[in-house]
Amino acid sequence: MKYKKFILYQGIIGMASSMIFPFYVLLLNNVGRSYSQFGWAYGLFALTAALTYPFVGKLADKIGDKLLLILYSWGMAVILLIFPLAYEIWHVYMLQIFMGILGAVQKNSEKTVLARNVKKESAGKEIGTYHIWTSIAAAVAVIATGYLVDFLTIGTLFYLASIIFAWSGLYILKLKIE
Repeated sequence: MKYKKFILYQGIIGMASSMIFPFYVLLLNNVGRSYSQFGWAYGLFALTAALTYPFVGKLADKIGDKLLLILYSWGMAVILLIFPLAYEIWHVYMLQIFMGILGAVQKNSEKTVLARNVKKESAGKEIGTYHIWTSIAAAVAVIATGYLVDFLTIGTLFYLASIIFAWSGLYILKLKIE
């Protein structure tokens, strides 16, 4: 695997995720009626992810990380196309469940790719470098999206992030991951 190319992939999906997450609350505010509904939405995401991790881990060992990362990218692309269409809180809850599954796929695959590909002697340094660049990408996305939201609708941000996720799926498809 080309380590720098994997960092680029993770930076891209980090940017796409960071574009929507801070503004996701505004979308929920338009659909929901209370903060408890936001709590439920995020709680469903976290609980679903937690329950999914054991299955994703076994699947990663069977089919490999690359297929799971492609599933994550393209799955998120589809979900983000649907999100702006959600007008009932139960729609958001269902989308959160799917995002929880995909979140487990991404986090588990990210870590297994790193575990399978970094040198044991320099794992700390390599993973530290990985986190520097993926964190910078996420920060840039949040700041830039803060400006974009003044000119675009929140729904448009979701569509833009969807395009970025779809592109990241094509990018990872071309990467050689062992």
